[in-house]
Amino acid sequence: MHGLDQIVILLAAAVLGAPLAQRLGLGAVLGYLLAGVAVGPWGLGLVHELDTVNVAAEFGVVLFLFLIGLELSPARLWALRGPVFGQGGAQGLAVGAAFAAAAWTLGQVGGAALVIGVGAALSSTAIALQVLKERNLLGSGMGRSAFAILLFQDVAVIPILAVLPLLTPATRAVEGQGLGVAKALAAIALVIVAGRWLTRPLFRAVAAAGLREAFTALALLIVVGIAWLMHAVGLSMGLGAFLAGVLLADSEYRHALESDIEPFKGLLLGLFFLAIGMGADLGTLSAQPLAALGLAAALVAGKAALMYALACAFRLPAPHRAPFALALAQVGEFAFVLFAQAATLGIVGRETHALLVIATALSMMMTPLLMLFHDRVLAPRHARLGRPPEDAIEDQGAEVIVAGFGRVGQIVARLLHANGIAATLIDHDPNHIEAVRRFGFRVFYGDATRLELLESAGLARAKLLVIALDDRAGALALVERVREAHPQVAVLARAWDVLHAFELMDRGVSALRRESFDGALALGVEALRRLGFGAHEAHRRGQHFRAHDEALLARLYTLRAEPTEIRARIAREAREELVRIMEADETAIAEDREHDWD
Repeated sequence: MHGLDQIVILLAAAVLGAPLAQRLGLGAVLGYLLAGVAVGPWGLGLVHELDTVNVAAEFGVVLFLFLIGLELSPARLWALRGPVFGQGGAQGLAVGAAFAAAAWTLGQVGGAALVIGVGAALSSTAIALQVLKERNLLGSGMGRSAFAILLFQDVAVIPILAVLPLLTPATRAVEGQGLGVAKALAAIALVIVAGRWLTRPLFRAVAAAGLREAFTALALLIVVGIAWLMHAVGLSMGLGAFLAGVLLADSEYRHALESDIEPFKGLLLGLFFLAIGMGADLGTLSAQPLAALGLAAALVAGKAALMYALACAFRLPAPHRAPFALALAQVGEFAFVLFAQAATLGIVGRETHALLVIATALSMMMTPLLMLFHDRVLAPRHARLGRPPEDAIEDQGAEVIVAGFGRVGQIVARLLHANGIAATLIDHDPNHIEAVRRFGFRVFYGDATRLELLESAGLARAKLLVIALDDRAGALALVERVREAHPQVAVLARAWDVLHAFELMDRGVSALRRESFDGALALGVEALRRLGFGAHEAHRRGQHFRAHDEALLARLYTLRAEPTEIRARIAREAREELVRIMEADETAIAEDREHDWD
C-alpha cells in the first residue's frame, strides 16, 4: 500500500472517529485514539508505516505549543515563573519520587527505578490541554496550574536528557555528554535570538509582498525549522516551538500567525492522537494482559491520587481538584522517548520497556474516559453535596412566580419590579442568589422544577408562572406537571430554539419566546437604522418580520410531522411572501411620513 492510500485511510479515520465519539459524548481525543487502534497494525492493519506517521504527528504537538506560546508574552511568562517552578517542581519531585520508590520496592534497580519515576511524573501536554480546553477550563485557576506543571515538564526535558546516560549500568565515561549539553543550550539561545530580532523583519518583508500563501509558508517554515533544530540536538521539539511562540506573542503579526497555523494544528494534532492509538503494542497486551492493564491502572490511579493531594496543597477550589488530577493522571508522550532511550542504554530491560510503553499508551486512552466519568458522575455529585439546604418557601401572595433567575429570568423580574408587580423568584444557584439579594430582590433557593416547591410558594393562587430555566429538559417536565395539576395557571416559557418551541407548544404553554429571537431582531432593526432607514421604518419592518416569523412558526408546527421536503417548501414560500409584504409596506410607509418618529 503506497503513501497516498495511507493518507486517505488516516483522513477517513479522523473524519469518522472524532465526530462519532464527540456525538456519543466521549470527546474527540478518545475518538482519535480508538480510530488509530482500528486502522493500525494491531487493528485492521490498514496503516503500517508508523515511523512516517509519527514524524508528521509530532508536528501537531509542535504547532499546538507554538500557538500556546503566542498567547503568552515574555512578561506574562515571567509572571508565571512562580507557578511553573513552584507547582511544576513540586509535582515533578513528589510524583517522580513516589513512583521511583514504588519501582524500587518492586525489584527495579536504582537507575531503572529512577527512569520509571521520572517517566511516570510526565503528563501528556496535548491530551491534558485538549480535554481541559473542551471543558473551557484552561482559563481557570486550575487550568493555569495544569499549564504551569506541563510547561515545567517541557523545560525539564533538557536536564533529564543530559543526566540519562549517567544512569547506565556500565562504568565507562559517556563521550560527548558535555558537548551535547552545550549544543542544547546553544540551540535554545539561537531560538531566543532569532525569535526576538530576526523573525519580525522576515514577516514584515513577506507581508509587504502581499502574498498570503508566502506568509503562511514562512510561519510553517519557522515552526518546523525550530522543531528540526531542537530534534537535531536531542531536545523537545515542542519546547523550542513554545519559546518561539512566546517571543512572537508581542508581535503585530500574532493574530495572522494564529489564523494561518490553526487549521494545520488541528489536523496534525488529531494525527498525533491517531498515531498514539496505532502505536499501542497490543501484542504485549495480549501476551501479558494482567501485567499491562494492572500497570496502567496503577500508574493512573496512583498519579491521580498524588495530583489530587497536590491540588489540595495548591489550594485549588474543591470542584476543580478532581478534573485537575484526572487531566494530568496519564503518562505523557515524552515518556516514550525516555523509556526507549533508557532501553537502548541498558538502563531498563526489554520486557520492562515493552510493558512501560503499552501502559503509557493505555494511560493516555484512559484520560478521556476518566474525564467523561468526572463530567457525568463526580461533578453532579459534588454539586449536590455542596448545595445548602433549600429555603423554606411560603406563599408570598405574589401573582407571578418566576422559575429561574438567570439572564432571562432577571430581565422579566426587573420589568415586573419596575412596574410595581411583585413576583416570587426561585433559582438553584446559591451564590447567584446571595449576589442579587443585596439589590432588594427576594429570591429563594430551591429546585424550581419541583412542583411541591412551587405549590408551597403559592402556585395554586398565582395568575402566571414564568419558566426561565437553563435546564431544557427540566422546563419541559415542569410544564407537563403544572398543566396537569394547575391548568388554570397561565404558563409563559423561554424556548431555546424552534424545536424546543414545538415541544413546549405540544405541552400547551400559554405563550413562549425564543431565547435569541428578540435580541437578534433588535440587532437587525438597529442595523437597518445604521444603514439609513428611519427609526419608524426600521421599527415597522422589524414588526412585520416578527409577525411573519410567528405565523411561519405556527404553520410549521402544524406540519411538523410532514416530510422534510414539504416543510422546506413551506419555508421557501414564506420567504417569498415576506419579500412581497416588505414591498407592499414601502408604499404604506411613504404615505405615512407625517407619523414618522424621525
